[in-house]
Amino acid sequence: MKQHGMLKYSIIMVVITALALFMIPGIFGSLKYGLDLQGGFEVLYEVSSLNEDEELDESMLNNTRKNLLRRIDTLGVSEPVIEIEGDNRIRVQLAGVTDQDTAREVLAKPAVLSFRDSSNNLLMTSDVLTSKGASEDSDNKGLPAVKLSISKKDEFYRVTKRISETEDRLIVIWLDYEEGLSYNKQTGGYEENGKFVKCGSSNSRCLSAATVSEGFSSDVIIQGSFTKDDVKQLVDYINSGNLPTKLEEISSKTVTASFGEKSLDKTYTAGIIGIAAVAIFMIILYHFAGLISAIGLLIYTIVTFGIFWLVGGVLTLQGIAAMLLGIGMAVDANVLSFSRIKDELKKGSSLAGAFKKGNTNSIKTIIDANITTLLVAIILFIFGESSTKGFATMLIISIFVTMIVMVVIVRLILRRFVETGFFDNKVTAFIGKPKKTKRKVDYVKNGTKFLIILFICIIAGVVSLFINKLNLGVAFKGGTSITINADMTKKEIKEELKDYTIDSIDMNEPISVRIEEKLTKEQITEMKNYFEKEKKASTDINVVSNIVQIELIKNALYSILLAIIGMIIYISIRFKFNFGISSILCLGHDVFIIIALFSLLKLEVSTIFITALLSIIGYSINNTIVVFDRIREKSKGKEFKTKDELKEVVNDSISETMTRSIITSITTMLPVISLIIFGSKEILNFNIALLIGLVAGTYSSILLAGVIWYKLANKNVGKKPTKKWYEVDTKSEKLIKGINS
Repeated sequence: MKQHGMLKYSIIMVVITALALFMIPGIFGSLKYGLDLQGGFEVLYEVSSLNEDEELDESMLNNTRKNLLRRIDTLGVSEPVIEIEGDNRIRVQLAGVTDQDTAREVLAKPAVLSFRDSSNNLLMTSDVLTSKGASEDSDNKGLPAVKLSISKKDEFYRVTKRISETEDRLIVIWLDYEEGLSYNKQTGGYEENGKFVKCGSSNSRCLSAATVSEGFSSDVIIQGSFTKDDVKQLVDYINSGNLPTKLEEISSKTVTASFGEKSLDKTYTAGIIGIAAVAIFMIILYHFAGLISAIGLLIYTIVTFGIFWLVGGVLTLQGIAAMLLGIGMAVDANVLSFSRIKDELKKGSSLAGAFKKGNTNSIKTIIDANITTLLVAIILFIFGESSTKGFATMLIISIFVTMIVMVVIVRLILRRFVETGFFDNKVTAFIGKPKKTKRKVDYVKNGTKFLIILFICIIAGVVSLFINKLNLGVAFKGGTSITINADMTKKEIKEELKDYTIDSIDMNEPISVRIEEKLTKEQITEMKNYFEKEKKASTDINVVSNIVQIELIKNALYSILLAIIGMIIYISIRFKFNFGISSILCLGHDVFIIIALFSLLKLEVSTIFITALLSIIGYSINNTIVVFDRIREKSKGKEFKTKDELKEVVNDSISETMTRSIITSITTMLPVISLIIFGSKEILNFNIALLIGLVAGTYSSILLAGVIWYKLANKNVGKKPTKKWYEVDTKSEKLIKGINS
């Protein structure tokens, strides 16, 4: 029976693994890729009203976005990303675009609405309409129709009266009309670039061809065989041509297709190596349970990317990095459970009993650890720019998939194997050797040494920041970042850019140069053409204005501050306030170490650096919570009469969770190290920041968090523990006067 059950479930796992491996290429082939993975063009516009007396409102901003989307259709770009940011900005991302100059020209020119006769003679422009322009209406038969609000009624009457007396009585409404285009009444459309375009279709410049029966001196209704969607589209297009707004380019970025393809290939390679390394590590450490965890990791990867595809996410380098970071969190859920199972086995429990109790004991810790990371991911999504939102989206998906796949599904699979009884006498083969009893270490006593190391690091960091300062990237300083793919010396680079103020030059392939000047559209085109023609070199150019720079700095500070406040509140509610304070001090240590080492190594601080900081804040708290959860468990219901009793609880908690913390850190570091060695240069600093943060976070979680909490908690030794505001004193509820009081 044991052999039969084992064989049956093993065959099922082989089939699941084969299906998962078969599905991977299809899922990755269906994903949308961002600029950094396939090349393209990105521009950020500041939108303002042409009329100084009229404020920019939400409808004007939305109509501007719709107009940009319609214009992009003419460029033949598939799945563009157009996002409204804040109250007056629109970000446009055109992945796969090779001709950025044409894209700029098409996007930036104002939309022009014109009324023409069948011979293409201009009759009127949008100034005959009021600011309301067009709106949805219905004619007297209740059919969908478009209503035009007229401002210059006399002019409108003269034109419509004259057209009503012509042979065809047609007024054709055009958006962005160009010489050579001509409406054909017989076909109901026009020819453009050798192709027939139907009037009123989604990518048509011809919006409507209306028959005029008489002169009109008031608002008019355009009738026809319209559906509700047709009417809505026509209203949007007319209003976009009647839009009193202007666009000012405040930042831009170009990525050549070759750079994108290289980044994608390198990142995929690094990702595969990283995931394989984690899987092998888990199998070596936890044997059969580790193998099931590795299969769960495969399922987790497919489900995560599958959901990302379903929600229409655009995969970027940051998104892949978030997914690989999520792997550490996903495996952490299993490591927590497996560690607890080993604890129970060490106490003498049977495999079935240890499996059940170990999983029960670990679930609260897993939930607490993932919720804290979820808080950070939500903050990143709210305050981050578009690429950071992709990172946050992937991280949020990873957290929920972790709970479903790595907690529910992996546990269910392992439970089936445990129930077969096959591993009852093969516990080591199932989950590895139970933990050995460790020699007791007085971590609290050595806490002074740990704190001294901390202060030395702080002093060294402050000195480095004072001398070297931070190597701020173009996003935080403003200016222009130029990436050159060419075989050139530093001297040649300086000579070619002698007319600009060079901030820094990184000669690692590809060459990266930062200049203080903010290049105009014309200068960008001129520079790209020059390097392509004279040096046979492709260039990526990223321009950031002072407006964007200030906004990025503000959002970065907001994000970090809100993340810290969120952590304090959550941990204070779930634990106690002194746990929250201890956590924040440790997180401050982790963040400061990253900043100090970036200053010391003179690594560039970019927007993705802030993403790394917030990622570490969210991840580092995981290890800290595991220690605190064990302290809370051991302290429950106890009244500490001496500091030695409290010290013993802290020492035991650190000792019992140390192995788990180190294993979790290793499983997270493996993909990060893989990305550093094999991955794309574009996210190298991000991965370095993550690696530094993981090392610092492991140190602070294991050796500082418990010690700091002890320093705060020992003031209450000998005092009766106070209950939280939501806890009920059940004893006092049961006291009945005259009976048991």
